[in-house]
Amino acid sequence: MSEAAALLEVRDLQVRYGAVQALKGISLAIQGGEIATLIGANGAGKSTLLRTLSGLVRPAAGSILFQGRSLAGASPESIVDAGICHAPEGRRIFADMSVRENLELGAYRRRDAWRPDLERVLGLFPRLRERLRQSAGTLSGGEQQMLAIGRALMGKPALLLLDEPSLGLAPLLVKQIFQIVEEINRQGTTILLVEQNAHLALKVARSAYVLEVGELVLQGPAAELARNDEVRRAYLGE
Repeated sequence: MSEAAALLEVRDLQVRYGAVQALKGISLAIQGGEIATLIGANGAGKSTLLRTLSGLVRPAAGSILFQGRSLAGASPESIVDAGICHAPEGRRIFADMSVRENLELGAYRRRDAWRPDLERVLGLFPRLRERLRQSAGTLSGGEQQMLAIGRALMGKPALLLLDEPSLGLAPLLVKQIFQIVEEINRQGTTILLVEQNAHLALKVARSAYVLEVGELVLQGPAAELARNDEVRRAYLGE
């Protein structure tokens, strides 16, 4: 697929927090149907990029094109309507609401029939089906992560933004979450993944970007970056 046909194209994106420039001219293209990953140290700007793509942060300059439509500066609601949903770092579930209510909130902008997608989510996360009436705040960390991803999927995204889905989880749960991420992608959802576990991120992704202090310093096929000496030293502990 040519870059012109990219599902998401970001050009020279700049974000400022007061006098601090958090993103310094980011340009990338995500192709439909792929998993792309963004790796980098804490504070590199990875979450800022996802928050900007989902409308939570307004860019100072640059363009965001999604399916050929400009979204730079658009509201979070209109970005959800356009087909981008975000499972944020830290899960951000509604602890006092039930699992079902959290999932139904994910579909709040939809005007079509969303119940088949509820069944799809519960098929991906059988543990959530067992806990539909349970308060979300009583779930384990892994279950809360499943709920955060499931809630984002209820928006029926063409592009799913995943921010640190393995954070704080035991190794067995991390493996399970990544298997589900791959299954979501096989079912047709494009994914942009921010992940501290660079080994796993580069293993599941097709393309990869390395962000350092607000700048993209490397990009290319994930398998190539996994073999890059600089990436292996800085992010893979080799």
